[in-house]
Amino acid sequence: MTPLDDHSQQRRPLFFPVVIATVLLTIIGMIGGYLLGEERNRKPRAEVTPSPVTLAEGPLCPEQTQRAGAIQGASGELVEVLRVRTVRKTVIWICQDRTGQLFYHANKGGTDAEWIENKTALFLAGVWQDSNGSYVATAVDGNVFSVDETGLTIAYSDGTSEEQKAVRE
Repeated sequence: MTPLDDHSQQRRPLFFPVVIATVLLTIIGMIGGYLLGEERNRKPRAEVTPSPVTLAEGPLCPEQTQRAGAIQGASGELVEVLRVRTVRKTVIWICQDRTGQLFYHANKGGTDAEWIENKTALFLAGVWQDSNGSYVATAVDGNVFSVDETGLTIAYSDGTSEEQKAVRE
């Protein structure tokens, strides 16, 4: 047998280390996917039950809502479906366009307050009605607004929530 000179190296097989690394990375990925799925399932989900569209008849929603609706793709004038004033003086309108789409518009301080969208006022499209009759809207930050005749519930994306009872006008 000839001795190894300084320039030759003994070859190590790579098959087993590659297989072990692949298995470990697969296990880590599966655990990560499982944990993300569990986190998603822990967050409360509202029931979505489609209902036939009946067009609202009533007063028109405020001019600020009409303008915001036009920007968000509302079809025609927005008619008031629900109007609620909370103990914090926030007024919320649920409005419907002529195709049956629902919209959420709230303003701190009501109609007399200054309307600054995304500061004192919030307009949301894509509103739907849950099985309890509440109107539900989700903001881009993940906060969920649920409103009915009794008041407003806000489920924040961080898991906390806030309730504002309705007041009679």
